[in-house]
Order: sequence, then C-alpha cells, then structure tokens
Amino acid sequence: MLILAIDTSAVASAALVSDDAPEGVVACFSTEDKRSHAEVLAPGIHQMLAGAGVTGQDIDALVVGVGPGPFTGLRSGIATARTLSFVWGKPLHGLISLDAVALEVAESTSAAPEFLVVTDARRKEVYWARYSLAAGQLPVLEDGPHVGFAADLPDLPAYGAGAGLYADALRANPDFAGEQPDALYLGQFALARLAAGNGLLDSTPLYLRESDAQVPGPRKRAL
Repeated sequence: MLILAIDTSAVASAALVSDDAPEGVVACFSTEDKRSHAEVLAPGIHQMLAGAGVTGQDIDALVVGVGPGPFTGLRSGIATARTLSFVWGKPLHGLISLDAVALEVAESTSAAPEFLVVTDARRKEVYWARYSLAAGQLPVLEDGPHVGFAADLPDLPAYGAGAGLYADALRANPDFAGEQPDALYLGQFALARLAAGNGLLDSTPLYLRESDAQVPGPRKRAL
C-alpha cells in the first residue's frame, strides 16, 4: 500500500510511505516555517511526487493529521488532503497529529511505558495527550488530546516541542525537546494500524478552541 501523508499541525510536512519500501519510506519533505503552510505545501507535494516518479493514481490512500493545531495551519493541510482525495478519487483517513510524535518516541531507546506528547498551542498553553506503550506494540492513546497550561498536566515523562518550551513545569525529555508532528511518522503509524486491521479517523479537524481571527462586526453608519 502506498500512502501520501500530510500534516500541518505545527510545521508543514508530507511523506510517501509504503509497506514495500525499506523502512516504509519512499520520499518526504518538511519545512521549519510555522506560518507559510498554504504557500509551501502544494509545491512541496508536487516536487516530492515528481522526484519519486509517483502520480496521484499510484497512491492507494491519503492520511492527514487532524490536529490539534492552530486554526489556519491545520486547515491548510486538511483542505489540501481533501482536494487531492477528491481529484484522485482516493480514500482519505485522519490521525491525531500527536500520534506521529508518539510513534517516534516508541521507536526510541528512551521511551517510557506511559508518557505525554506535548506541542505548543501558543497563548502560553500546550496541546497534549497521554499514551501508554507495551514492548513491540504501537503507542496507545489513553487520554486526550487536550489544550491547557503546562503546569496542569499529569506528572509523566513529556516529549515534544511543547515540553521543551515549558521544561520548568514538565518532565521534558531533552532528546525530544524540539520535536514536532511529522507526516513521515504519521504515515508509518497509519500503515501499521491498517496492517493490524485497525480503523483510522475521518478528516474532521481537532481545533480544540476558537480561531484567533475574529469576524468584524457590522460597520456603524456615519451620521
């Protein structure tokens, strides 16, 4: 199975993963810029597909990170995934973006049996979820995702850029202090879940709070 994975919950990233490729990786790209998702995502996907010699008809399914994440960035990835799914006539699945970091933690030597994945939610808050991990198994979501203050989170090992940002309040793992959700791990997580016969989500976004942008009210007429 060949999957195109997309995530824009933090940075913009995309990946081609396949159960026929070494370590599942066909191609990938990401950008560290957190504010130009709409400008870089479509060209990045186009160049990645061209470089891999892949067309939309070669892809079996798409997977998109549904957040949590900031409204504008998250919407860019989901809208792109929905458009490509419609144009190519391919199924679209969703996954919690924090799952990508959880899988990366599970594949490391520093994984704890129970841990938090924490990303920056701005406004001095974080997005977070609690996972459990058994040897040789995929991480299991036990609680979340939520948005809140770092000081209010459970006292567990914490992984991700949000943990690094609030290391004074969390048990942040220094090896993952800058880690953001990445489409490569999201795609690998999707492949593993589908291979195990487990279902995925739909593409409904997990905003968790209202957009920072406000619709202006009606203008008052000058007298």
